[in-house]
Amino acid sequence: MKKNSTRSLFVLLNKWRDAFEGRLLPQPPFYDGPDLQLTSIVEHSDLVTPGACFVARIRTGTDGHPYIGKAISRGASLVLGQLDPAGLDVDLGGVPYLQVENTGIVEACLAAAWHDFPSQHLIMIGVTGTDGKTTTVNLIYQILRSSGINTGMLSTIKAAIGEDEEPLALHVTTPEAPVIQEYLRRMVDAGLTHCVIEATSHGLSQDRVGAIDFDLAVITNITHEHLDYHGSFEEYLDAKSKLFRMIETVYPPPGSISPVGDTNHIEPANLSRQSAGHNHQIFKAIQKSNIQKTAVLNRDDDSYFHLAKLPAQKQLTYGLESPVDVFASNIIYETGSTSFDLNLPASRSKAESAIHINSSMVGPFNIYNMMAAASAAHAIGINGQDIKSGLESEIMLKGRMQSIDHGQSFSIIVDFAHTPNALLEAITAARSLTSGRVITVFGSAGKRDVQKRRMMAEISVREADITVLTAEDPRTEALEEILDMMSEGCRNQGGVEGQTFWRINDRGQAIYFAMTLSRQRDLILICGKGHEQSMCFGTTEFPWDDIEATRVAVESVLSGEPMPDLGLPTFSSEY
Repeated sequence: MKKNSTRSLFVLLNKWRDAFEGRLLPQPPFYDGPDLQLTSIVEHSDLVTPGACFVARIRTGTDGHPYIGKAISRGASLVLGQLDPAGLDVDLGGVPYLQVENTGIVEACLAAAWHDFPSQHLIMIGVTGTDGKTTTVNLIYQILRSSGINTGMLSTIKAAIGEDEEPLALHVTTPEAPVIQEYLRRMVDAGLTHCVIEATSHGLSQDRVGAIDFDLAVITNITHEHLDYHGSFEEYLDAKSKLFRMIETVYPPPGSISPVGDTNHIEPANLSRQSAGHNHQIFKAIQKSNIQKTAVLNRDDDSYFHLAKLPAQKQLTYGLESPVDVFASNIIYETGSTSFDLNLPASRSKAESAIHINSSMVGPFNIYNMMAAASAAHAIGINGQDIKSGLESEIMLKGRMQSIDHGQSFSIIVDFAHTPNALLEAITAARSLTSGRVITVFGSAGKRDVQKRRMMAEISVREADITVLTAEDPRTEALEEILDMMSEGCRNQGGVEGQTFWRINDRGQAIYFAMTLSRQRDLILICGKGHEQSMCFGTTEFPWDDIEATRVAVESVLSGEPMPDLGLPTFSSEY
């Protein structure tokens, strides 16, 4: 939220009602308490400052209601919760408590109203899926910027507003709704017209991207991931589907009210959905471009059969194996590059023949990422040559199939692959880049999906030549128990410990050890952390960067020195 600014609760509720009234959108809750001048909307009690609205969120394994007392002691002037206040063991001390059915969507709508519904002034492109989201978001962003469109971006790595880029918090998926809405407001104020946003399953299920007027919904793929949170694959699929249901929703059409600016008018205290005759500022409408609400679907992914059933103004499909709208042909994989012909539907001005693409991105999975990005760009009217320019631009994504070259005789690639499907795709790509062996180094996070530990280990032993298992954010779980489960997966596929797979607790030493096993032309694939800047042991975040650790390891190997201690609690003089 903006510093040193306040918003009237009545005004926020009125703006919300005016924007969504009579449409298939969440309506504001009934509130008959006093008007309040709010200073912020926050979910974490440690961030509460005087005048804040504290949102007591309920998520899998967490509940904000026990922290209401702390929030009030820090100066919260409003509590937003889901539980009956009569059953809470807390003294509200006269602070109003607004009980709602879903704090997530109410928080999102209040945050959108706080910033005058900025998504209604931007062409909004949402990208979801299990793997490839960040890459696809960056590709779309690059295509739009290459075509001269002022575009913003929100990914799990960074936020981009014009020429300004900002990193996001550690282990972030999709930022919380107030943060997203503030970024969107800044984009509008900076004169941007488009925004590409990465929508994770957590962000969708928790309504962090609620109250956003999406124009395009793009899927990469849906495979095994986050079942610890969602409970089942069906629930995970449903969470991803939410983005596509959001583009079905009827948002205010051109000519209706659309909030810009603020008002000091305070409504009467009894504010409800049914209240009429209110005296409010009539806001000037701003019309978005005539873009059909479009679902961009991967025809080759099993998710297609579910997502294609959801209504949308338009569906655009991409793929290799079926009749589709956008497809790639004549694909050639080379070391460090990929070339193919991109086949687009007839453009709005003329039919376009296949466009030849030469990209520095490697691997079959990146063909799909590029097709998804090209499909989204085509859907909003970008011509083929601008799509080509964007796809052929150098896109440096930290920790995404990033090569590390310090003159060693073997190859090293660092990638974020942390799901079974992503690991398989990364190993497949690695095979195309070397005539030697593929050596993997990876782990599996604690307090996360347990099933994928065995699955990833099985994939590595089956598809790679050598597997080195190591730490990857064990959190409060015992690292030894995580590696035991992964080792069992290796043995299930015929792996022999000490011959085809090893386990080394310290991640830096594991990377170093893999290098000592390498021969000329081998390729070491270091997966799971990618761009992330910390590793969690217990509840402590230790600074960690796979790229820098790998550089230190290769320099140590080349100089004949042992791997130095990089600060993790797992480091040992003997491993």
